[in-house]
Amino acid sequence: MRLSDHLPILQWGRTYNGGTFANDMVAAVIVTVMLIPQSLAYAMLAGLPPQVGLYASILPLIVYAIFGTSRTMAVGPVAILSLMTAVAAGKVAEQGTPEYLTAAIILAIISGLMLVVMGIFRLGFLANFLSHPVVSGFVTATGILIAVSQLKYLLGVQASGHNIIETLASIISHLGDVNWYTVAVGAPAVAFLFWARKGLKPLLLALGLKENIAGTLARSGPVLAVALGGVAVVAFGLEAKGVQIVGDIPKGLPGLTVPEFDPGLWQSLLGSSALIAMISFIESVSMAQTLAARRRQRIDPDQELIALGASSLAAGFSGGYPVTGGFARSAVNFDAGAETPAAGAFTAVGIALAALFLTPLLYNLPQAVLAATVIVAVLGLVDLKKLAHTLSYSKRDFAAMLGTILVTLLAGVELGVTTGIIVSIGLHLYVTSKPHFAIVGQVPGTHHFRNVNRHAVVIPKHIVTIRIDESLYFANARFLEDTVYCVLGNRPDVEHIVLMCPAVNHIDVSGLESLEAINRRLKDAGVTLHLSEVKGPVMDRLKRTHFLEELTGNVYLNQFDAIVDLDYDCAKSAIEKTGEVTDPASDPCPSQCIAGVREMS
Repeated sequence: MRLSDHLPILQWGRTYNGGTFANDMVAAVIVTVMLIPQSLAYAMLAGLPPQVGLYASILPLIVYAIFGTSRTMAVGPVAILSLMTAVAAGKVAEQGTPEYLTAAIILAIISGLMLVVMGIFRLGFLANFLSHPVVSGFVTATGILIAVSQLKYLLGVQASGHNIIETLASIISHLGDVNWYTVAVGAPAVAFLFWARKGLKPLLLALGLKENIAGTLARSGPVLAVALGGVAVVAFGLEAKGVQIVGDIPKGLPGLTVPEFDPGLWQSLLGSSALIAMISFIESVSMAQTLAARRRQRIDPDQELIALGASSLAAGFSGGYPVTGGFARSAVNFDAGAETPAAGAFTAVGIALAALFLTPLLYNLPQAVLAATVIVAVLGLVDLKKLAHTLSYSKRDFAAMLGTILVTLLAGVELGVTTGIIVSIGLHLYVTSKPHFAIVGQVPGTHHFRNVNRHAVVIPKHIVTIRIDESLYFANARFLEDTVYCVLGNRPDVEHIVLMCPAVNHIDVSGLESLEAINRRLKDAGVTLHLSEVKGPVMDRLKRTHFLEELTGNVYLNQFDAIVDLDYDCAKSAIEKTGEVTDPASDPCPSQCIAGVREMS
């Protein structure tokens, strides 16, 4: 293993030049301008002081530039992790207290450690336990939750709640306290930001700007909204009229933060940290892979685990909270022409300069406009159309997606993502526990074998071939036995049963024991068991057992060889198209034993 495999900066750094520096610097300036108000807004969403958002946008970006494999990923605070941080930290401390900030810092450290350990042991595959419908459902529900939670800032009221019902009920109960000056600031900001997402770019193009410049500036709409909001506060004296503003933000850079080790507190945050780590990895890697594919580049998911973990550790030890790759800022970084992770490091320098010198300019930023930027950003993640699409394709995946959405909305973020993981694993076990099996016959004039219920095929009189369309493991081993015994009971004339295994990639001990039991029972019934089209790795494992020695029949390279050996005349007549061809509708074999349903072969 080369050092550059763990320090990707040693790879792209060798070819770094002036042109690359110029492109990275331009991207960094654009992302910095966008990230400053975004960091403040997400810190507010997490229930933390606004400067914490800036702190989480400095050192983590530099660390990711060293360890990350994505050339255009921009890490920092994101909406989903901000909400998860607020939920987790809120369980152990009140917002606004030093203990609350300590809990947020500990979440960053623990989740970072988890990600680094997962990366070292190459456990990136664990993220696959969350299926795409579940992830989509979770993101959609979280987007709705976040948007609802920000309504209180748009209305200028006090409200709280752990789920959507509690939050909405709290907001409704305080409608009599609405500050209409706040509404007058926040509502236009929301309208402008929604328009800017689709209408600002065409306007800029009409004014003569180039495609890439217009696209980048259009994504920077939140910056303009925040600036105009700050101007409005000063021009109309809105602070005195009850409009909540960001207020004083301490100048300076974050110092080294090492929270006191309280075993009880750290243990109470372990579960939440694990969920944050999982969502952090999934959100970041999905974006990194998408952007890398557009430039025909690649990322290393396991190294990304290390990079994201190190970034969160850097956030924790510099007074920040959990970070990951953000969709919006990464897209802006990509469109602005960033070529290497150095763009992120330059962005960190820009944020640091802002923390040192520009915080007085942030004093008058209205919280309503920051909330508007959050609302518009997270509603872009809501994809209810995916529900209808998933329903039309798979009712099981639809149930998983809808269940995740409802649990997240009604019971909270952590229970929602936990339910998603359980549902994903449960669906996998359920589907693979009753895999698709098919009785197959030979397609006339070919060497191909297909499902008898789907195709007109030639079937040998005393041979039944069962194609197994799933790996054999503990969850479906018994199902295979039941299937074979059902076929045997309905075909007293059968002399040979061939298990066709083109889709079997693995056979565990339970699957092996089922094959041994089938072999013994068929032998007692005077039926010979054969295998065909067994993959090399599976065959290698079988050779390490006594199964092949005890097998009553043979193992054939392909199914045609099996039929030629066991019934040459049938194979010949099928090739010559002179054999008796079955009608798929006639159901010549007891296929009701096969999975109970007829699925596509």
